[in-house]
Amino acid sequence: MKKILLLGSGELGKEFVIAAMRAGQYVIACDRYDNAPAMQVADEREVFSMLDGDALEAVVNKHKPDIIVPEIEAIRTERLFKFEEQGIQVVPSARAVNYTMNRRAIRDLAAKELGLRTAKYFYAKTFEEFKTAADEIGFPCVVKPLMSSSGHGQSYVHNDDELEQAFKDAMEGSRGDVKEVIIEEFIDFESEFTLLTVTQKNGPTLFCPPIGHVQKGGDYRESWQPYKISDEALKQAQHMADQVTKALTGAGIWGVEFFLTKQGEVIFSELSPRPHDTGMVTLGHTTNLSEFELHFRAVMGLPIPAIHLEHAGASAVILSPKEAKTPVDRSLFNYNLEEALKEDRTRIRLFGKPEAHKGRRMGVVLCYGEVGDDVDALRDKAKRLAATVLGTDPYMKK
Repeated sequence: MKKILLLGSGELGKEFVIAAMRAGQYVIACDRYDNAPAMQVADEREVFSMLDGDALEAVVNKHKPDIIVPEIEAIRTERLFKFEEQGIQVVPSARAVNYTMNRRAIRDLAAKELGLRTAKYFYAKTFEEFKTAADEIGFPCVVKPLMSSSGHGQSYVHNDDELEQAFKDAMEGSRGDVKEVIIEEFIDFESEFTLLTVTQKNGPTLFCPPIGHVQKGGDYRESWQPYKISDEALKQAQHMADQVTKALTGAGIWGVEFFLTKQGEVIFSELSPRPHDTGMVTLGHTTNLSEFELHFRAVMGLPIPAIHLEHAGASAVILSPKEAKTPVDRSLFNYNLEEALKEDRTRIRLFGKPEAHKGRRMGVVLCYGEVGDDVDALRDKAKRLAATVLGTDPYMKK
């Protein structure tokens, strides 16, 4: 049995904990607030800000874990090198986490060191630098904080009049103490997709079938698997994912995001060194092992004989229509599970978040069918049932 310290206890961490607990491991779930989803299924919990390096070190010293698994960006990542030197396994590695928690490091690695095709980009710490970069890139352009998650602080800018608000939103949406933004060329893409990539301690790098996804404001709204892509484009994506994960080192699952242009060009977008929100579609048994089971096996050094597609599937998020500062009362949201679950090959996962904010992801609907089924029909079904669960539009259009 290994003792695992989970840093960040959201819905993705919860599924990882379930995979670990099923295999008899001991998990301490950490987050900045109590009763976070992963804490509800872990052996122990710790509540503190992981941006407080001393607090983080105190928790590590208290529990003496064998493995540290980061699940969020807001961590004092430089401390992870020290823990790794002490013999604690950091997932995928301290280097990987340190690079990918900051968009500057990962983008420079991909574009400048590895020569991967990315959008043109600049960094800015002041509005004057930001304005100069926008003039160079042109409109429309994309603005993001260097450190953020779930699309916080991200926006599309169409003209000079929108620059000031975009810069303000990016600065305010930044996590941690990194107050800098990245401004990118807008890629006129046909679609976006995620390539879940598994690096192993004692085995080859493996790839899940690609996952198509739709984001709004940088945050995931729906995903589907398989995503149709040409063999040549898939080879390009696998090559890029293999290059960047090898450069970052370590074992675990990586969510590597790409744009696919209308001309069929694959462009590297971003990378997460952990299970990816779009990969929740694998909870609907699309692959023989879910992304969380794959992550757990890779972390533990357990064999992964192969990854293969077992079903076509789609996921759609359930968004909160209102605020709730107290523990969520299910009657407040009128979760209509009975009506939604009347449909075959449907699963619903409610995350158990103790607070709700308008537009916050509170659950996901998973629909699946046979390999070769109409994926667009599954997408429509998942979105319709997500609306059914709350009796509202899951994309907050109403």
